[in-house]
Amino acid sequence: MKPMTDYEKRLTAKNILAACKDINKLNKRGYAFLNVASGFIAHYDINGFKHYYQREGKLQQDIERNAKANQWTNFRAGDEHADYYHAKRDCYNQILGGLVAREYIDTLFGDAVKFLQDHVKIIHVKG
Repeated sequence: MKPMTDYEKRLTAKNILAACKDINKLNKRGYAFLNVASGFIAHYDINGFKHYYQREGKLQQDIERNAKANQWTNFRAGDEHADYYHAKRDCYNQILGGLVAREYIDTLFGDAVKFLQDHVKIIHVKG
């Protein structure tokens, strides 16, 4: 079993983070990763998966709820297939980190952006 490369982890995490906002952005790579992750129900295909997670926020909730089960703590360095499962853990944690960062940014700047939209009118001055 070949572990994911750092590049594959980044691509996978990026796709799944996009799918958390819009499930239709989920691609084959992201689906293949999540479909076999602990806690996710089996689906016939990617379309069934997208249909199940079409409600906004549901995918993120399941990713967060299943975080502990996707750490593969039963594998130690040097164990057979440990590198494979540790790469999956690292990818899962990149996804979790992206979700936390997104919420933090929304908390910090969300109200500021709304305030500016509500109270500041941008005008164009011809020179």
